[in-house]
Order: sequence, then C-alpha cells, then structure tokens
Amino acid sequence: MQFSKMFVLNMGMLITIAYLASVFYKYVVIRTSSRVKQVSSVLVLIFAGWISTVFGFQLTDEVVFDLRYVPLIVAVLTYRQPYSIIIVGIGIGLSRLTFGITDATLAAVLNMSILGVICAGLNIWMRRSNYRLIIKGILVTVIVNVVNSVNIAIVGVIPATYFFSHIMPYTLPTGIVLSLIFAFILRDFQNEQNRILLIQSTNRLLSVQKEELQKAQIVLEDRAKQLMIASQYKSEFLANMSHELRTPLNSVINFAQMISENTDTMDQEDIVRFANMIDHSGQELLTLINDILDLSKVEAGRLDIVLEDISVAQLTEDAMSHFQLVAEKKGILLVLDKKQGLPETLWSDPQRVQQILRNLMSNAIKFTHRGKVTLTVSTKQTKNAGIQNRWLIFSVQDTGIGISEDKHHSIFEAFQQADGSISRKFGGTGLGLSISRDLARLLGGSIELESTEGKGSTFHLYLPLNREKMS
Repeated sequence: MQFSKMFVLNMGMLITIAYLASVFYKYVVIRTSSRVKQVSSVLVLIFAGWISTVFGFQLTDEVVFDLRYVPLIVAVLTYRQPYSIIIVGIGIGLSRLTFGITDATLAAVLNMSILGVICAGLNIWMRRSNYRLIIKGILVTVIVNVVNSVNIAIVGVIPATYFFSHIMPYTLPTGIVLSLIFAFILRDFQNEQNRILLIQSTNRLLSVQKEELQKAQIVLEDRAKQLMIASQYKSEFLANMSHELRTPLNSVINFAQMISENTDTMDQEDIVRFANMIDHSGQELLTLINDILDLSKVEAGRLDIVLEDISVAQLTEDAMSHFQLVAEKKGILLVLDKKQGLPETLWSDPQRVQQILRNLMSNAIKFTHRGKVTLTVSTKQTKNAGIQNRWLIFSVQDTGIGISEDKHHSIFEAFQQADGSISRKFGGTGLGLSISRDLARLLGGSIELESTEGKGSTFHLYLPLNREKMS
C-alpha cells in the first residue's frame, strides 16, 4: 500500500512539473530557436526523473521505488529523434548518482540506460506503425513498465524472487495505471500547446497577409493615380493635338479657298505666296501625323531599321543646315563643335539618326529665347562586363528654359510632355523626345539628359561605333 501512495505522490509531482514546464515553454522557450527548445525539453524530462527519485518510496537506505521512467514514456510519445530519448534515459540514470555511488545507484544507471535504448526503438516503431495513437500509447506504457520491472529483478540489488512476490504485484499495475493517466494528461497539455501554436501561426499569417494587402492597396492606389494622371495627360494631348492639327489644316483650306475664289483678280505673286503658305502648313500637318504614326509603330514593334554606312561629316552638316535659317530668324547662334578623333562613318540608320537629331535640335531652338544652341560631336569608350564599347556622341546644348529635376524622367514618356501651358505656348505634339528615346534604343544607343531649370539643357545621343556590320 505504501508503494501506491508514494507512486501517487510521484505522479502529482510529475503533473506539477509538466504544468510548470508548459507555462515556461509558453512564455519563454517558445521565442527561442528549435535547438534551444529541444535541449530545454531534454533537461526538463531529466529533472522530472530526478524529482521522482527524490519523492520516491525508500525501501532501504539504498533502494528507492519511483516513477522515474515515466519521463521516458513522455519522450517516446513526443520526440521525433531517437537519440534524444537515449540521452533522457542515460541522464535520468546518472541523476541517481546524486544520492551517492552504491550498488543500487549503479544498477539504476544501467536500468535507465537500457530503458532509454528500448524506448528509442519504440519511438522508431511508433512512427512507422499504422496503429491508432491511443493503441500505440497504451502498448508503449505497458512495455516500458514491464521492462522496468524485469530490469529491476535482473540487475537490481533486491532478490528476484522477493521482488516478484512482494513488490512487483503492487508496483507494476500501479505504475501502468499512473503512467497511462499521466500520458493522457500530457496529451491534453500537448493538444493545448499545439492549439496555442496554431493560433499564433494563424495570427502571424494573418498579420503577413494584412501587410501584403496593405502593400497591394498602396500599389493599386499608386497605379490608379498613375492611370488618372495618364488619362489627364492623354486628354490634354488630344486637346492639344486637335488644336495643332486644326491650325495647319485650316490654313490649307483657307488659302486654297482664297486662291480658288480669287483666281481672276489675284496676281501671280500673291498666288505664289499663298501656295508657299499652303505648302508650309501642309509640311507642319505632315510632321504632326508622322510623329503619331512613328510612336504607334515603335510601340507596336513594327518600325523597320535599315543599317548602312553614314558619313558623320554629312550627317552633322545636314543637321546644321536644316536649322540654320530657323535659328537666324529667332536670333539664336547655332554652333557646331567637332572634337578630335571622330570616325569618318557610322554604321546605323541615317533616316532615324537624322530624325533624332532634328527632334533634339528643334526642341533646343524652340525652348531657347536668346543665346545659342551647340551641336557637339565626340567619341567615348566605356567598359561593361569586361566588354569595351565605343560610342559616337551627339550633344545638343541650349541656353533655354531648362527642365526641372523632377521632370527629367517624365519628359521622355509619351503624352506626359503635352500638359498645360508648355504645349500650348510652344506647340507640337510633345511626342518628339519619347520617339527619339525609343529610336535610340532600336539603334543600340540611348539618350541622356543634363538640365537645370532656367539654365538650359543638354541632351546626349549615344550611338555605338562597334556595332557589327551585316553582310
């Protein structure tokens, strides 16, 4: 009867330790790494085995009966690493040495070490077996209790016949019943802990999803704002285009009507003058339409590039002569600056290079009220990923109104230049820079901008000199 009372006391201590361990895990260990959690649980189980020995039933000065093997059953039911179970068994056995080194304590170390190895095997069997968990738990509990009793009879200091007849009839059934009760209590603790972990994991997942939704909302709001701005720019572009198209078209219609209605009364000089005005208006109209068509072709990827050898000298002379008269009429000095070491030819598309240069120089003259526009031609070498690149650079510098830094990127976007007063004041589609940037990319180059508001701008057109010629 004393065995049963002491075993119940042992069980109460184990339940208390299990509860304290659960609280400690919930508020402290759960925040640590997986390795720290594993080591902490092993130490708790060894401590629980030692406490069972402290409050065990002392049969003699050396022999103590207790439930120190119950933590091993817990380890079998909860661990996934068999070696950890062996460490728990050996650790509980070694803790018995704290009561002194005797034949009984040495037998206890051997018994718990054997139990540790057997429990490790049971753990492997449990993970491979298809039985229900409750069946596996009952079998493990019974096997551990029976093996513990057999070990005590074989390696213990009590005679086997006396142990089997006077002690085991009390300790074995009591140990099995209490072990099963503790296993079920522990299972409830574990289920509660798993529920807490699941709630915490769900909360973290919801928090992450909330952050992602907030980020997605910010992106959507930013995208909606961009779409609204793009819609506004396009509306302004269409309004500006209707004005730009209507002006030269009205001039063509009006001058043609005047010639048609007054043919008999107009002299030859007036007819020629009106015809020149019609031609000028028609050229403006054609330029506007070509800009729109070029942009559409570039965006659709259907713009053809025809590469051939271009005379660099002829290219620059054509660009200068095309704008010389316009610059003189506006009172602007047009300057050509050729640096040393220029190649004689450039392998590129002459039509598209001329188109880019004319767009850049047209803008420079358009936005410059006084001063000068300078076309500088130079070369430059760069190294990228171990590859040496040579570039021919056309730099168009003006002393005009300049561009604020916050608009350095947007002016190259289609429609975004065609906003408000600038387009209405200076005219044009506002597509020139967007088309020029795309054409430069098709030619294997790029356009870079240096500008300060009120201090003029410089556009650099980079074209590759080491482009391979097609046979």
